[in-house]
Amino acid sequence: MFIHDNYKVKYETVEVENFDIHLTMLKDNQQFSDKYGIAKKMGISSAQWPIFGVLWDSSKVLAHIMATYNIKNKRILELGCGLGLASLVLNERDANITATDYHPEVGKFLKYNSLLNSEHKIEYFQADWHNNKPVVEKFDLIIGSDVLYERTHVDLLSSFINLYSKKNCEIIIIDPVRGNHNTFCKKMASYGFTSISKKTTADYLDHPYKGKILHLYR
Repeated sequence: MFIHDNYKVKYETVEVENFDIHLTMLKDNQQFSDKYGIAKKMGISSAQWPIFGVLWDSSKVLAHIMATYNIKNKRILELGCGLGLASLVLNERDANITATDYHPEVGKFLKYNSLLNSEHKIEYFQADWHNNKPVVEKFDLIIGSDVLYERTHVDLLSSFINLYSKKNCEIIIIDPVRGNHNTFCKKMASYGFTSISKKTTADYLDHPYKGKILHLYR
């Protein structure tokens, strides 16, 4: 399957508990291609553009949690999935997983990587957090990693999560502590969610992880 001739990519196998996940990713975070002006139209800078195709520590933490998390009878949504490591792990567990991201290249990479690992296709849609239209599709568990990187995203993200969450819903967000999680939890409280924050040792990483796991539920 052809991804994009303007990107330099690399291949890596990531160990997540008992799973070996094969990933195609950007070779580095300097990759940028906007032949048709898509990035400019969407307001994505050249510095932001390659972020989706790099494997970050927070996504590894989320994937490790999802490797053993109780997923029975749960419809799961991943926010800002990027390379979708957590979604790929869940797909290996035959979970009912749908992945989302704003970046226009994510769908191509996720489709390719899902074929590298499984015969099961991962459901995906390109999501705009500005969407406030009523939706029929609701989820029992919503997950994400490093999605609180800008203060202006707090209101957008919380509103989007509320839009797609069932009356009884769990939220798991891995936050590398960018300073916005308290504001986010307060905003989610206005939608009826209770929040718990805790640290993780993440001893499977090459270096200490200083982020937090945000667990919200209602």
